[in-house]
Amino acid sequence: MRFRAAARSDVPAVLQLLADDDISRARGFGVVPEEVDAATWAAFEAIDADPHNELIVAEEDGEVVATCQLTFIPGLSRGGAWRMTIEAVRVGSDRRGGGIGRKLMAYALGLARDRGCRIAQLTTDKRRTDAHRFYESLGFTASHEGMKLPL
Repeated sequence: MRFRAAARSDVPAVLQLLADDDISRARGFGVVPEEVDAATWAAFEAIDADPHNELIVAEEDGEVVATCQLTFIPGLSRGGAWRMTIEAVRVGSDRRGGGIGRKLMAYALGLARDRGCRIAQLTTDKRRTDAHRFYESLGFTASHEGMKLPL
């Protein structure tokens, strides 16, 4: 298993992982188009160019099997502490339960520590009860209520 920053050539595989999810399908994002659209390429380029963002992939035997996006945020709260936000964590449905997610999160948390972050945070859909148990097993606590507003 190898963890690394995603390359442009990984984007289709990342999109497949993001779509391979019942909640994503219910939101209308469960089908990956044959061609990646301009907005998705622009988003990847912005992530790739931003030193405070990392799109991570886990690769096994040349295949991308997991992904997450990390954002590193400076803040005045907590004495000027940096924090890492973890988004879009996905492990291929055929690979779940085999420890890949745990290894991916250990890698991500290691990056946060290396950058001097003092807190890691994430949100997860309230319907993802398996994910809640997983994150709790890693030491995350449901200390805040998250809210979203589509724009």
